[in-house]
Amino acid sequence: MNTTGPGPFLEGKCLVAMPSLQDVHFNRSVVYVCAHSAEGAMGIVVNHPAPGVNLLDLLLQLKVIDSSAATRLPETVGGQRVLSGGPVDATRGFVLHSTDYRAPDATMEIDDSVSMTATLDVLRAMAQGEGPEKAVLALGYAGWSPGQLEKEILANSWMICPADSALLFDPEHETKYERALGVIGVDLRFLADEAGHA
Repeated sequence: MNTTGPGPFLEGKCLVAMPSLQDVHFNRSVVYVCAHSAEGAMGIVVNHPAPGVNLLDLLLQLKVIDSSAATRLPETVGGQRVLSGGPVDATRGFVLHSTDYRAPDATMEIDDSVSMTATLDVLRAMAQGEGPEKAVLALGYAGWSPGQLEKEILANSWMICPADSALLFDPEHETKYERALGVIGVDLRFLADEAGHA
């Protein structure tokens, strides 16, 4: 049992950055927690698109497809924006996806509706129209050492929010921060006012 932090482990939940969290990587971020234990935590920022990168460019760059195959890509795949998943291992790709896809020995089930795969298998399947129904690709991840996330939550750097399919997979990334706050009943205007008054 975890007695050092704010309750049970947070796998499958979202963290919503408080306005006071000024770290450039996490300002106004929504982070989906993929793993959390006494050894630390790992999550993916789900609302910060990587500047100038879309999935089609990445599939071509990684040679998952060639230029002749690019025109045959499912529309939902080609134009999908790639996310900046966090500052750790920022050149490595992580695909959060619905549980209707599984790569043997490579897919990690996070909860009943979300899995994560970090191999090219899932990108190949997506390019062929055989991938998961819902998916988002992020470069990099957020990582916390043992007890670090618990300390940050106790210091009011993060609020905890239930995760849902729209927060994770919806392409409207710019509105996810406000939507996540709304899910937990927080008005950003009130938070911004309060943040300036000690």
